[in-house]
Amino acid sequence: MSHTILTLPGDGIGPEILASARTVLDTLGHFEYEEQALGGASIDLHGTALTDEVLDRCRASDAVLLAAVGGPKWDTTDPSKPRPEQGLLGLRKGLGLFANIRPVRPSPALLDASPLKRERIEGTDLIVVRELTGGIYFGDSGRDGDTAHDDCLYTVPEIERIAKVGFELARRKVTSVDKANVLETSRLWRETVTRVAEGEAKPLDHLLVDNAAMQLVSRPADFDVILTENLFGDILSDEAAMLTGSLGMLPSASLGDRSGPGLFEPVHGSAPDIAGTGAANPLAMLGSAALMLRHAFGLENEAGALESAIDSALEAGLRTADLGGSATTEQATKAVLEHL
Repeated sequence: MSHTILTLPGDGIGPEILASARTVLDTLGHFEYEEQALGGASIDLHGTALTDEVLDRCRASDAVLLAAVGGPKWDTTDPSKPRPEQGLLGLRKGLGLFANIRPVRPSPALLDASPLKRERIEGTDLIVVRELTGGIYFGDSGRDGDTAHDDCLYTVPEIERIAKVGFELARRKVTSVDKANVLETSRLWRETVTRVAEGEAKPLDHLLVDNAAMQLVSRPADFDVILTENLFGDILSDEAAMLTGSLGMLPSASLGDRSGPGLFEPVHGSAPDIAGTGAANPLAMLGSAALMLRHAFGLENEAGALESAIDSALEAGLRTADLGGSATTEQATKAVLEHL
């Protein structure tokens, strides 16, 4: 059976790492690809970060594989001008992708690459489950003279559905992160998650977000699933990324209600400073392709084989520049293929 993958190379190093993913995917199965523009590339072509046509093409695909968007060329504080990130937010909203899944499992070969001591991160194997289409990023916002506002809004159904995803993915427990001592949305979040937990077999505990940020670096191996809202999840998942030694190592999946395609993308940005040099680390992109194989196509064996090949390549000494080595994107891709 052939699967159709809508590819969005985006900006910066995006086209380079996406080419790496396609090369590896073609050794694992038969896939049809369709490429479209998103982010800065789309702004240059169409004057907007995401066109209606591209959104429709994404909806018609079996999965969407995105590399990276953004860059200084399109940076602006003018609210009337398009920004590349608007394409990503529009894609998440337009596809109904309310659950962002970010697994954080340092490769054994990279335990000494993390800024934290080996003994502190050894055994870390957690998942950040971030609510993706609500909260302050999608609330009403505006500016009036010297006053600005960004409104945070959540409903019970939004919280219930993301909580259920967290419990589905948990192996040991769910840790729900909020700011219930200050925010009314967080109090609703805590009440709702607690109620959902009553029908689940796995235990639940709660942490305030500032405490969670501290615990994530002091005892990361104690976490299983970290369940949290949009803004907190954005910050905590990037913090968790450094447990792996580099932001260039972290993949992600954004999922909806299963009736439409998921979106799979590395957590890192477009790294415009190294775009075109062939030095980009493709491993987070390859990890995102593995999540696509697992969550979009049910190809668990192929997903596991790809993840094992990444670990084996690192164990054999593969290091790109962000990991303290000199391997190019092409060399990293070949190293993974050799262990596949």
